[in-house]
Amino acid sequence: MRIIRFLSNGKTYTGQQVDDRTALRIDGNLFDAYKVTGEKLAVDKLLAPLVPTDILCIGLNYREHAAESKSEIPKHPMLFIKGSNTLNNPFDPVPVPRRSSEIDYECELAVVIGRAAKNVSREGALDYVFGYTAANDVSARDWQREKNLGGGQFARGKGFDGFCPLGPAIVTRDEIPNPNDLRIKTTLNGQVMQDNTTGDMIFDVPSVIESLSSTMTLRPGAVILTGTPQGVGFARKPPVYLKPGDTVVVELERIGRLENPITREA
Repeated sequence: MRIIRFLSNGKTYTGQQVDDRTALRIDGNLFDAYKVTGEKLAVDKLLAPLVPTDILCIGLNYREHAAESKSEIPKHPMLFIKGSNTLNNPFDPVPVPRRSSEIDYECELAVVIGRAAKNVSREGALDYVFGYTAANDVSARDWQREKNLGGGQFARGKGFDGFCPLGPAIVTRDEIPNPNDLRIKTTLNGQVMQDNTTGDMIFDVPSVIESLSSTMTLRPGAVILTGTPQGVGFARKPPVYLKPGDTVVVELERIGRLENPITREA
């Protein structure tokens, strides 16, 4: 099932997507009890498919990205967290902030947790997944990497407003039996910048869930961004950073296309 969140006649709904313009309204809580009704609604505006309880992110989780970053392969999943202020919708602008000039794209598979997970084994980890969506882990590389800006760690540079577009839909777990066998890519202004498969992950989705749940309860509605493949802007020669007027598209096999324009912060 493809589940979207959307505006229709000024109200916010969750629904089963029928096509680009319509959805069947869903009653109830996706992470408890819900049903798909027969009421078909017009999709006036597509929103991020959920408002996450937490946005948990894994850094350096693709082998080829670690190589282009000249970083050692991590021995354990590297966690950082994005604030709720970063959430962004499909087609909504990503603002280039006033205090950064090195804004980068990162296509990512996002895992949506469906029920509380604590001390979960790798073997049973996918049982706790509700579904999957696409994400763009937008990053201010100067704030991420330069200690004189308060960087030297991930969270500050990845925590600006609008830096986490999600969508276009949640595809339920039953439709994606193996989340580590999906094509993933980023296109910038029509040019392919990242192109790999989720099979290049250092820690696959079950391993990430096992690791995170060993020290924290993964709450229903939590979203896990699982890392990005090679081809990011800062590693290119010369570097490629996002600028107002650009269009970034993240595409994930079986999930769809997440598009956002780049604008200047007001």
